[in-house]
Amino acid sequence: MSRATTQELRERFLVDTLFSTGEFRAVLAGLDRMLIAGVVPGESEVVPSGLDLIGADTLLERRELGVINLGQPGYVLVDGERHELGHHDGLYVGRGHDVAFGGAGAIFYLISATAHADHPTAVIPHASVEPVEIEDPRGAGSRRLYRYVWGGGHASCQLQFGITILEPRAAWNTIPPHLHTRRTEIYLYTELGEDDRVMHFMGEPDQTRHLVVGNHEAVIAPPWSVHFGAGSTPYAFVWAMAGENTDYGDLQPVALRDLR
Repeated sequence: MSRATTQELRERFLVDTLFSTGEFRAVLAGLDRMLIAGVVPGESEVVPSGLDLIGADTLLERRELGVINLGQPGYVLVDGERHELGHHDGLYVGRGHDVAFGGAGAIFYLISATAHADHPTAVIPHASVEPVEIEDPRGAGSRRLYRYVWGGGHASCQLQFGITILEPRAAWNTIPPHLHTRRTEIYLYTELGEDDRVMHFMGEPDQTRHLVVGNHEAVIAPPWSVHFGAGSTPYAFVWAMAGENTDYGDLQPVALRDLR
């Protein structure tokens, strides 16, 4: 990574082709066997397909799933039962269920991890989640962190996910930076305009690099990599993790003075 070109970094760590109308598109991150996917139903329902990459007949044969709707209201069918999701609403689906997605204006972001136990389906309305308020009055990192599925909330096997929304005059996320040496984390940036970008910093603390990221693009952060960024405008990002445990506070802070 320390010698990679910009294009090589983007090919390895950036996912910029998840969302296309009428399709289920998925990428297997490899690390912790995490799978990320996008579904834009359009005028017809979409069922996950092309699952050779995980060697299964159905998406949740041996997996659990988190969903966040980034668009207009839509719905997810779980074994035929309809669950309505508005903007930024979440859904957890446990192992062994069949899913399908609908809603002409919906944009569904999916994150999946392997599962060793069954946990119940749960709709997680954005309005029902009490945010963690992160204040940064002297800097530019004030933000609200919404935890949808995590070690202190709805039970899961490995999966944790939620959304962080920056305050109107904020630019920085995940400051001060940290490492998650026991898990992989994936960021999906959203609420950006067509011409807006986030500068996403990554790499080992003494070997940092950056990616220029647009709306609805995801970055894979390996356990050895810091992950923080700043945007040209206020934005939000969906964070998702899977790994050794579901202790949200299990991290290793990195002082800004130690970055290189």
